Amino acid sequence: MPAMEAYLADWAHLILRWLHLIAGAAWIGASFYFNWLNNNVRPPEDGRKGIEGEVWSVHGGAFYQAVKHGYSVGKLPKSLHWFYWEAYTTWLSGVGLLAVVYWLNAKAWMAGPLGPGPTVAIGVGALGVGWIVYDLLCKSPLAKHPRAFGVTLYALLVVAAYALFQWLPSRAAYIHMGGVIGTIMVANVFFVIIPSQRSMVNAAVRAERGEPPLPVTGPTGKDGALRSLHNNYFTLPILFVMVSNHFPFTYGNTYGWLALAAIGAVGVIIRHIFNLKGKGLPYTGWIPVAVAAGIAIIVAMAPKKVEGPSVAWADAAPIVSARCTPCHATAPTLWPVAPNGFILETEAQATAAAAKIKTQVETQVMPLGNLSKMTDDERATLVAWAAGASTAP
Repeated sequence: MPAMEAYLADWAHLILRWLHLIAGAAWIGASFYFNWLNNNVRPPEDGRKGIEGEVWSVHGGAFYQAVKHGYSVGKLPKSLHWFYWEAYTTWLSGVGLLAVVYWLNAKAWMAGPLGPGPTVAIGVGALGVGWIVYDLLCKSPLAKHPRAFGVTLYALLVVAAYALFQWLPSRAAYIHMGGVIGTIMVANVFFVIIPSQRSMVNAAVRAERGEPPLPVTGPTGKDGALRSLHNNYFTLPILFVMVSNHFPFTYGNTYGWLALAAIGAVGVIIRHIFNLKGKGLPYTGWIPVAVAAGIAIIVAMAPKKVEGPSVAWADAAPIVSARCTPCHATAPTLWPVAPNGFILETEAQATAAAAKIKTQVETQVMPLGNLSKMTDDERATLVAWAAGASTAP
């Protein structure tokens, strides 16, 4: 890629990622707040009719009173605030990031066993298939049994993660699982939550005019509330996916799909603790469950000691020179600039980064897309050198 094209691609990446973070913070923040609000409203102490609940709060030097109305709201105000562009912008910017970072650089980031083209097709298709399967599950009789529904949905997502790990590189598999969950969340907003809210508004307007209610033909407020609750439980797992690309020991693990499933489950438990606490229900019993699960994951994913004789730098140096420095050099040949400014041109530079090299190479995250054609024997040799260099006094 010519230098100017690479420069403009970097700007596109930066702008989309920044927009994604801004919109995501607004969307998830609104989700957190409204679920907290719904969990914390209580019947008014003075017994006022027509009000389902209220909550008082203090923030920024002022007192705030939030009141929850049902369908019989009376006269609607002229200004009614909706929350949906945050969700749409988050999803659109996220898909833009997938396109700019992964799909348009498929040879580097999507070099799966089937080849870049089919791998990209699988990644794109997973987004739509995930929503279709989830929506059918929500419309099935199983949806009337919350626990069975939750277990089934979790099992299907684990299967999806496993399947993506077979066809996509591990890092791409994680991000596309985030895309699957994100697509489910935004489709909930577009197809169910917002239509149900429009139905509520229309019903309130007709009631204000003294007109009879229309037959229910679309999603109801109950449907919207349920999908909103699902989105609430998805938030912590998807936030983990968003930050996971900084931690190759997660997605690069041999059982990275299982690590994703386990850490996602801990996120769901943490979200459940907050929800129970907000409703005033017992929640402390879930805390040791979350802590124990977290400790078990850390122990299970601990790196194994590299067995065998130590490897000298003289044996590792040709491998670093041939397979690493084509990207990690002051003037790289396989990449426009060294990723993250990470240079590996001298023994001192490599030794200082030995622990990082071990993790990246051992998990097969690097070389990126194996563009420099590192062999299995070279990988084993470099890992053995890095293991010794990273523990040397």
